[in-house]
Amino acid sequence: MRGRRTLVWLGVVALVVGIAVVLTGCSGGGTTTSTSGSTTKLKIALLLPETKTARYETQDRPLFEAKVKALDPNIEILYSNANQDAAQQQSQADAALTNGANVLVLDPVDSASAASIVAKAAAKKVPVISYDRLILKANVDYYVSFDNEQVGKLQGQALLDKLTTDGNAGKAIVMINGSPTDNNATLFKKGAHSILDGKVTIGAEYDTPDWSPDQAQTEMDQAITKLGKTGFVAVYCANDGTCGGAIAAMKGAGIDPKTRPTTGQDAELAGIQRILLGEQYMTVYKAIKLEAEATAELAVALAQGKPVPSSMTLSTVNNGTKDVPSVLLKPVAVTKDTIKTTVVADGFWKTSDILNTPELKAAGAAIGLQ
Repeated sequence: MRGRRTLVWLGVVALVVGIAVVLTGCSGGGTTTSTSGSTTKLKIALLLPETKTARYETQDRPLFEAKVKALDPNIEILYSNANQDAAQQQSQADAALTNGANVLVLDPVDSASAASIVAKAAAKKVPVISYDRLILKANVDYYVSFDNEQVGKLQGQALLDKLTTDGNAGKAIVMINGSPTDNNATLFKKGAHSILDGKVTIGAEYDTPDWSPDQAQTEMDQAITKLGKTGFVAVYCANDGTCGGAIAAMKGAGIDPKTRPTTGQDAELAGIQRILLGEQYMTVYKAIKLEAEATAELAVALAQGKPVPSSMTLSTVNNGTKDVPSVLLKPVAVTKDTIKTTVVADGFWKTSDILNTPELKAAGAAIGLQ
């Protein structure tokens, strides 16, 4: 993946024939016509899980909304963010259904308890797209995300390669995983362990409630107390937010984070900047634009009663109840050497966004980023 432009739209391969959802009486132009001849505006509900991870408000929401409006400007978007509260998300979904949502796009706070939302939607014949995180043990209609076990494998492999190069393979690391209520976190953890187990020693490991950077900082403080300042050689962190917390803890303990490679995910601006400065070793870039826009295309088609777009290839992912028709995109590992050819080349971040201090400008110039 190094040194070449990343091809992030893997497209999504030819659909199993016959998968389509038809909503009776739909006119396909932002309104639906009832048997009595009255018209009702089409509505798509976008239900996101939290704001602690920066991507949801800065990337997912605006990209999704822009694509829906480009496809059908008459469709109304019912937006809610649950702020990491599963009960609040239940209420938001109930409100969306009461308000006449034709489709739910649901990124669950809790991958298990969200099954009740799917059941309520099904009772009203409203299709549900499980967005980014898979809803478990529910009759979900579609799933759009990335290969999340592969995310963990990319993180684990990058960290192991760095430790091997540095002569530190086999030594102790700290693992700071994501939220135990997020099925994606389970998959990241599984993927990372599949690479790291037997190749390093897990000196301390934590699951981080709500993906909280503050909690990750506390966990890293605990790990330093347990292992000592010299008792670990690296930190596996499941995303950039938890990585930021871990790095803050190391700095607070007088440990130079440049000496302890750390992983991340989401290619958040702060993560990319830390990588450029050498404080964070890597992140995983997920082309959120492609994910959000593919979901928008699918949601609009379902709302309008049209077949799934022919450009989409569906594989399947089992959620414990069914093999869910799924669009899975490819994640990409990013280190300092590949910032320019991944997140910058794809327009995910502008150079001017990244290089916003003299120190960052100098670091960028050193790798030809200016």
